[in-house]
Amino acid sequence: MQRRSLPLSALRAFEAAARLGSFKAAAEELAVTPTAVSHQIRALEAGTGLVLFDRQVRKVTLTEAGAQLYPVLRDGFDTFEATLARLTQRRTRAQVSISATNAFTVKWLVPRMADFRRRHPDIDLQLQASDDLADLRSATVDIAIRYGRGPYPGLVTRTLFTDRFAPVANPRLGVVSPDDLGRVPLIRFDWKRAQPENPTWERWFAVAGRQPPPLGGQLRFSDEGHAIQAAVAGHGIALVSLALVDEELKAGHLVRPFGPEIDGHTYRLAMSGERTPSGPVTAVADWLCAQAESAGRAAEESAGKRAAKSAAE
Repeated sequence: MQRRSLPLSALRAFEAAARLGSFKAAAEELAVTPTAVSHQIRALEAGTGLVLFDRQVRKVTLTEAGAQLYPVLRDGFDTFEATLARLTQRRTRAQVSISATNAFTVKWLVPRMADFRRRHPDIDLQLQASDDLADLRSATVDIAIRYGRGPYPGLVTRTLFTDRFAPVANPRLGVVSPDDLGRVPLIRFDWKRAQPENPTWERWFAVAGRQPPPLGGQLRFSDEGHAIQAAVAGHGIALVSLALVDEELKAGHLVRPFGPEIDGHTYRLAMSGERTPSGPVTAVADWLCAQAESAGRAAEESAGKRAAKSAAE
């Protein structure tokens, strides 16, 4: 439907005069002369065929028609002002984008979002979960979490932590020793790049000095996050990142029935070397490093407690 052309300047003048009860006060607010306000309102009255004000010495009062029009315009202008203020604030808030794998985003970043919002309420985070490498040369990604050996030419990197892998399972399975590996399915996930140092079951068995159980009864996933969920559901025992199952271990949804642990790859924070990071980007990078350091201390304390418990037993 075609919208009728509205005399917005005249309507604005009317709303101001009705709210302030004075053409002079309305003129001061609108930064025009009282004569201009009077002309705009007379034009509005002529165009509508309505008398909107009773003009008296030194003041004006609304007629019945004016009294009906005023609240509609007042509410409309209030809504315009509030919406524009909200949109402007949203546009001017700092936004920082982080690209990371699906598993790292869901299992490591998301559980820490409350801490970030508490520390940096003025910064909005945009999490881009993808197992594909983000192009840090573009302006769409500020920080990427890289997982591997490196090096990463053209990028500025900061080490977060080196991953550790160990077998985990739902406590309902009753897995207590490596001997139980022959009776429960092994949960595997595929690495995008086949490398000898990948933390796989084959490498774990070599470090543990044990022979793998006969093939069969295995579950294989393309994503580590899905392997973790399968372990939580009790479908078998998984060799996964301890950093990514920290919440499940704390909640008792998973247990670490035995060792050994094996090294994974290193998580690094990466930024483009072609542009200087803004203040908000630097703040997010510092927060990520602090979170990794805190998680590392907690892991060391937990390992110390386990060692003391094993010695006591």
